[in-house]
Amino acid sequence: MAGQKLYAGAKLRELRTRLGLTQKDFAAKLGISLPYLNQMENNNRPVSTTVVLALAQEFGFDVTELGQGDAERLVTDMREAMADPVFADGAPPLADLRLTASNAPALARAFLELHRAYRQTHERLASLDEALGREGAQLQPSPWEEVRDFFHYCDNYIDAVDRAAEHFAEGLAKEGPLAQALTERLARLGITVRRSREAPLRRFDPDRKELTLSSLARPETQTFQLLVQTALLRQAQLLDATLDLARFQSDQARSIAKLGLANYFAGATKMPYRAFLEAAQDTRHDLELLATRFGASIEQVAHRLSTLQRPGAKGVPFFFVRVDQAGTITKRHSATRLQFARFGGACPLWNVHAAFELPGQFLRQLAETPDGVRYISLARDVSKTGGHFGAPRRRYAIALGCEVRHAAGLVYADDMDFTRPAAFEPIGISCRICERTQCHQRSVPPLEKRLAIDPMLRETLPYALE
Repeated sequence: MAGQKLYAGAKLRELRTRLGLTQKDFAAKLGISLPYLNQMENNNRPVSTTVVLALAQEFGFDVTELGQGDAERLVTDMREAMADPVFADGAPPLADLRLTASNAPALARAFLELHRAYRQTHERLASLDEALGREGAQLQPSPWEEVRDFFHYCDNYIDAVDRAAEHFAEGLAKEGPLAQALTERLARLGITVRRSREAPLRRFDPDRKELTLSSLARPETQTFQLLVQTALLRQAQLLDATLDLARFQSDQARSIAKLGLANYFAGATKMPYRAFLEAAQDTRHDLELLATRFGASIEQVAHRLSTLQRPGAKGVPFFFVRVDQAGTITKRHSATRLQFARFGGACPLWNVHAAFELPGQFLRQLAETPDGVRYISLARDVSKTGGHFGAPRRRYAIALGCEVRHAAGLVYADDMDFTRPAAFEPIGISCRICERTQCHQRSVPPLEKRLAIDPMLRETLPYALE
């Protein structure tokens, strides 16, 4: 972060609390005065180079985390919440939101929870008959959204689960091909694995101790489902301990999260952290080569690349998103400054939408967000066949990308012109919070701009933005 002062008070307080140190003891270990530490923790002073070095030497702290964290995500989420018409007359300026995210992240999260409860109440009132007929209706966040936010604010990296999966993979590697080794491991538990055309992707009968997989699914999908079931059976204690720390508000959210952690364990076993990171760097993040090497699908590889955020051994910070044909985001994660809309779809100018028109091809795009940050984005259709004629086809597209400063590490960046400003597509997050005044794809006006209506003039948009 050369040339930019680093304010990381929340991170310093978090580290000190985790270590169980008082401000006085923490200041002594860092070699600074107590008032100086107090000023840094309250973001009244930037973190000095001396403190950064002391954090690394004294505590082995990964100092790159000081410039990251939840602040950008919280700012984006608060801006989107503030785009709600209920705040039309009193939305705070962006500087205030950034100050809140940096100095009072717990307050920012509480505000987001409150707004989410408000939205759900509003939606229930829109269908009053259904709401009134439902006894015991509670103002709780959607379990799905709660779990999605849990992974989102964990940087989509769960250290204990990831390391356990890596250790588990090392043992499996000595026992032959992955699917065969998993089947033999389950057999030792008395569990029979069979495949059937009529079966769903995965079905486990605990009474009969029988795991049935769809024989119509691709081999990498079958192996992945073997790993998911193995995680649910053999790693239940680890998964439950992780869920206890998360403190979900409902049993349903906890159940969804447990399945999510099992899927995480499966991906981390199939693509063990250190081996996968090394392969990603060696191949310059060639998704097809990685998919072949690790027996995974393109989507599994792209998702795994977005999780390589282990302290002290981080990969390229990627964003990863999956959308359906309607443009609705079904999976989202960003280890970059680019964040995604919590509600609705992605920017229509993004190349992920065009991927449906060219199935099986990688689409490359240079893009720039309103804050001036430039990205390289890779998109591809990953639609899933039902396995036989007449079966419904699920249509999805994924996008994987990073800031252009990491482009040298991507094979997909070769021969692209990064010197021409016009090569970068101007994209945003959502129309309600996008600051661009000139956009031919804008669906609704931005909240923070005044509208000028001239009945005698009609340009691309039916209004002008002041």
